[in-house]
Amino acid sequence: MSKLIKPTRRSFLKTSAALGATSAISSGLAIPAMAGSHLKDPSTILNDISVAKYVRQDYQDLYKMSGEPLWDPNKDWIRTVDWDQVRQELSGTTVRFAVGAADAESAKAGLAPFEALSGITVELVPIPDDSMYDKVLAEFISGNASFDALQFFSPWLGDFAAPGFLHELDDFAEKWALPLDDFYDTYSMNYGFFNGKMYGIPFDCDIQMVHVRKGYMEQILGGEVDVVNSIPTYDELIRVSGELNRIEPGVSGVGMMAAPGFWSTYTWEHISAQAGMMLFDDNWEPIFNGDEGMKGLDTILQLAKNANEGHAGAGWPENRAAWLGGQVATNISWQDSGTQAMRPDQSQIVDDFVTIYEPRIEGGRFAPPNIAGSTSCVAASAQNAEGAFLMLGFLTTASIMAMNEANANGVAPGYRSVLTNEELRKVSQPAKIWGESLEHAWCSPRLPGAFPIEQAIGNEINRAVVGQITGQEALDNAAAAVRTIMSENGFYQGNDPVDYAAAEPGLYVGEGKPLPF
Repeated sequence: MSKLIKPTRRSFLKTSAALGATSAISSGLAIPAMAGSHLKDPSTILNDISVAKYVRQDYQDLYKMSGEPLWDPNKDWIRTVDWDQVRQELSGTTVRFAVGAADAESAKAGLAPFEALSGITVELVPIPDDSMYDKVLAEFISGNASFDALQFFSPWLGDFAAPGFLHELDDFAEKWALPLDDFYDTYSMNYGFFNGKMYGIPFDCDIQMVHVRKGYMEQILGGEVDVVNSIPTYDELIRVSGELNRIEPGVSGVGMMAAPGFWSTYTWEHISAQAGMMLFDDNWEPIFNGDEGMKGLDTILQLAKNANEGHAGAGWPENRAAWLGGQVATNISWQDSGTQAMRPDQSQIVDDFVTIYEPRIEGGRFAPPNIAGSTSCVAASAQNAEGAFLMLGFLTTASIMAMNEANANGVAPGYRSVLTNEELRKVSQPAKIWGESLEHAWCSPRLPGAFPIEQAIGNEINRAVVGQITGQEALDNAAAAVRTIMSENGFYQGNDPVDYAAAEPGLYVGEGKPLPF
């Protein structure tokens, strides 16, 4: 197995972390340490998991936060679960948790409230980020993993679930009343379920969106930006980005991620999804090199003429820097590009941008994609599977995820009750459109070999972007490479490792739904 680098888009951030509450720690958040020697009343501990304690003080001051919850307490699992029952059944046990080595110190502090609530001790198993995939896979194959729980890049779910390396979580979710109904469908189906069984709890719940600079757009429009109608189509974005490309020296019309590998894949999937593109037919044969996929790639090639210098080598770090630094007038990226643009310590464009509804493509559909992100899972060989599940439930609970969003640390909530919360929307400008878009989300399937597939497609797309080959050659080459990878992972041999019928409902959830605008 070739070495795969953990493709987290937060790895470049000094304030990043692999955990919800712990991300806040490394952002300068003071999370109270709880004594593990005796167990306090749960309500006392829960009262400290609050905006006042968890959200950065400068952000509280900036947005005049009153301390009101950014979530619905009735949907916040840590406030609905019976911690007395947890203590009765599992106090005194240990959970081993695999974390990125750089996050170990902050992770320990962030998990102190869970230890105090549950009586469960968390033992951290540090793993270097750049060898996470290989290390985890090797331990799974050994049948005796050194960890009970882990969080990983969500496209890897098929690699780990198909061979039986992950513990089924359906029974735990039912017993402890995990609020699965609060997750947007696209996250529960693609980050949580595989072949109809629950193996994960959604953690970092992404969506790709389009963001525009208000000042520049208003110059062109002669009025305010309409988030629905100012750029209703990608043809219009091509036209507008051309105008914007000439409006001020040093500011390009559009920013996008077109680096080799999965970065280019994400941008192409983002746009092609609006044309109605699907990656596979119901026999798992690649079909993305057809008309819909070409519409997406042609759009990228047209946008590239108006893009910032270096876009062909840009992943998330480069794209983020250009957008927050004011070097692009529109941007195709993740939702955090909007939330982080609101924060003066991260952004030079505060109050000068707006997130718009996804532009459409004639003959296509409204299908904003959520492609990356991460999921929380329990190892099949776990010594304390139930305790591991409870710990992951704590890390992914609505309150902590809402406060991650308030801290703009790049760990995104996937709960309806969070993104519809009016207090949360005051501190996350994309939240309204983000939440409404998720009801129509498109997602690539979680397959064994998903990450090599993303790499293969993106390498060919990048070759087209830099002019080495035509767009059609790129997609034809990619389709051939993907079929080979699929075959190597057990497809086309009479017993596919993934049932298409089980995966299909999560690939596009907007069928038949009225548009939000």
